[in-house]
This record gives sequence, structure tokens and C-alpha cells, in this order.
Amino acid sequence: MLYNELKPFPKDFLWGASTSAYQVEGASEEDGKGKSVIDMMDHPEDTAGFTVASDHYHRFKEDIRLFHELGLKGYRFSIAWTRIFPEGTGEINEKGLQHYEELIDELIKYGIEPIVTLYHFDLPYALEEKGGWGNREVIDAFVEYARILFNRFGKKVNYWLTINEQNTLILHPGAVGVPKGGKLPTKTSLYQQNHHMLVAQGKVMELCHEMCPHVQIGPALNMTSMYQATSKPEDAIAAHNWETIRGWSFLDLAVHGKYNNLLWSYLENRGWQPEILEGDLEAIGKGHPDFIAINYYSTATISESTGDASDVSPRAGDQQIMLGEPGVYRAEENPYVDKTKYGWVIDPVGLRLTLRKVYERYNLPIMITENGIGAPDVLNDDGSVRDDYRIDFIQAHLKQIQWALTDGVEVFGYFPWAALDVVSTHQGYAKRYGFIYVNRGEFDVKDLKRIKKDSFYWYQKVIESNGKDGLDKNN
Repeated sequence: MLYNELKPFPKDFLWGASTSAYQVEGASEEDGKGKSVIDMMDHPEDTAGFTVASDHYHRFKEDIRLFHELGLKGYRFSIAWTRIFPEGTGEINEKGLQHYEELIDELIKYGIEPIVTLYHFDLPYALEEKGGWGNREVIDAFVEYARILFNRFGKKVNYWLTINEQNTLILHPGAVGVPKGGKLPTKTSLYQQNHHMLVAQGKVMELCHEMCPHVQIGPALNMTSMYQATSKPEDAIAAHNWETIRGWSFLDLAVHGKYNNLLWSYLENRGWQPEILEGDLEAIGKGHPDFIAINYYSTATISESTGDASDVSPRAGDQQIMLGEPGVYRAEENPYVDKTKYGWVIDPVGLRLTLRKVYERYNLPIMITENGIGAPDVLNDDGSVRDDYRIDFIQAHLKQIQWALTDGVEVFGYFPWAALDVVSTHQGYAKRYGFIYVNRGEFDVKDLKRIKKDSFYWYQKVIESNGKDGLDKNN
């Protein structure tokens, strides 16, 4: 649909940027922090680990001053569960609470809204040894962890996110690392974990509304649209299969409190349906999210499944996630989109389509909590980092957000990945996402100096003008 003119970004639009605790903080064994599953997983030997990362734990005040200079209205970060409860439950680590209180206070000092993610892939390893999310006891542990945070920070934090990319954890369990021994969970186990996460999430959202009635809370899922490869009806069915299983099924539960019919038929047919105890669906349904947070990077193109193993192929991307499932869908190439150096599809228009679909289906405000491009940024001899490709990428996506706003979609915040360079889970510091360059290599941490990239100055201009400048090639 074309319009005579596009709507401006709302006056109170939350311009921000994102990070996650394990990828940015470092200090992995300091001040009483316990081990998480991230600490204990097998990661590529030739890439940086997470013990130092970008040293945000020690340098957050310096970083927040830079965020303020950038003009950020909000900063989305995650709290490491193991800094609060080193063993997942039991004794509270006051030093962990003090750290995040200082970080939140520093953000507020500079007029930056803290957007807090409760859980970003880093389950306490002590809970993993007891069965992880497959153990119903973790539901109560997560609720208690959230209770402590709401009690301590509920008057200072207005926006909370529950679980980051639950669908990635369930559908691609190897995406964030391989457990010791290299054995991934079965599908039955994964969908049981998924169910427990949903119960925990529902209880936490209800608790948040009870303890902090003035704040807003919502789930954060990796959402994307699926294109059918041709006008063949079977391709349309396959695209709908994967779009539903990958995205709608998770949000249907979070928003409506019931299992999607297609998903449940799929699970029943394969014998993967979870055990649902009395009261579980009621707990999920009581969550009532105030908004939906989505992480958007790319779209996928789908054709009809052949029904055999040839449907499955490795994704031409950095995480080596397998795509395709016999009897469900087959991945295809899309000749109408570009790709990053790492094989990720670049599809800004797909963001507009995804926003329209999410809003039409759930009628809840949307916060975009991740969107960005990873690249091997180079620090030049003159101290510059020329990342025009990042400017082009974000510029194109922001333009599509403006189109979506004109379509009538309620988008109230944009938090690209990432505020500063973080450890990429699979490429270390060879692949960077930030507006701020962190001067370190894979194993040589150097001086960790913060250096503003060209994209820093461009995004600064966009924020200062509330999206009026910087979105067209000629300004």
C-alpha cells in the first residue's frame, strides 16, 4: 500500500540499543557470580570467550556516558540470574543486586529508560544439573528470581522483558552453544521445557502486575515472516506451517493462554506433546502481556516438503542452524533479497510485513528489541571505523518501521543490536554489531578502548531529529 506521506515517529518514541549480560559484561567469576549454562557450554576454540567480553561490568559508567552522548532514550540489557542467585535459588547475592542498582541509577541519571530482560539464555548451571527447564522446580525458581528484582527495582524500571527468544531456545537448541558432551535434548524434552517456560512466564507477568501495577511487561521472541517460494498451493501451506510453528504458536500461548491448534496437531502426531498439569494453562493465561517485543533480523522462503531427509539443510549463516523439516517445510533461496557476509538474509520490507502481522493478530503495542547487522568492522589507522553497511542496514529498516507506523501499527521503541560491540556467540569479535567499537581481539583484550563508529554519529542524528533526518539517502 502506498501513501501520500508517511507518518512521523511518535514524539515519545523510545530510541535505544540492546545488549545481553553474558555477551557484554565479562567479570564472569567476580563478586559472587555463579556459573551459567553459557559458562559451561562448549564454544568454538578459535573465538573469544565470555570471561572478559567487553568489560561492561566494570566500565558501565563510561559506556552509559557514551549512550547519553549517542542520545539513547532507552537501553535494553539483561540481568544475569547467577549474579542474583549464584546457584539459581537459595541465598541472594547482594553484590549482584547492588551492581544492577548502580547501573539502573546511572541510566536514570542520564535520562535513559532502563529496559530489563529477566532471562537471556543464561540459566544457572546449578539448575541445569537438576534438569534445567525440564524440571518444574525451575518455574518456582524463576518466579522467585523475578520477585526479588521487582521488589528491588520495580519503582525504577518501567519496562520488563521476560524470556529472550524462547522460540530460538526450543527450535534451535544448539544456537547458543552445545552442552558438555555434545548431546542436544530430544523434541519431547524441548517442548516440555517450552511448556514450563510458558508457565513461568505467565506467573512472572501476573506477579509483575501485582507488585508493580504501573509498569509494563512482555515476552521477547524472534519473529519473522515466511514467504512461499511459488504460487503453488502446497508451498503456501508449507510457509504457513513454519510461520506458525516458529512464531505464532509461541505468541498465541503468551497472549491468549492456549495452544495453537496447528501446533498441537503437529505435536500429537509426532508424540512430542508436553505434560500439562492442572492449573498450567490458567497460569499462562493470567500473564496478560502489556506489549510484544520482537527481535527481527531476516525472513525465510519456504517450499513444500518432499517428506524425506533431503528437506533438511544447513543454514548458510553463522550459527549453522539446520533449516527444513521432513513433512513440514523445505527452505528455499529468495532471489529478491540481499545477504550479509555471514549468509543472513537482508530484508527490510520483511520487517514491515512482520510488524503488520504481529499487530493484526494480537493488537498489542510492539517494541523492536533487536535488529542489526554483524560485520568484521576494521579500526583504521586514523582511529575511524567506517561502517556504512550498518548505516545502510538500519536506515532501510527504520524506513520500513515508518511505513508500518503509517499502516497503523503501534510501534513504540527500537533497540538495535547492539549498543556497543559484544561477543558474538559463534564468531567472537570477528563479527561486530555495535555503534561503539571495543578495542580488543579474540584473545588479546588490548586496552578495551571505546571508539565511536561512523554509525554512532549517524544514529545520533536520527535520534536527535526523532527520525526526520538520516532516513533518506540525501540527508
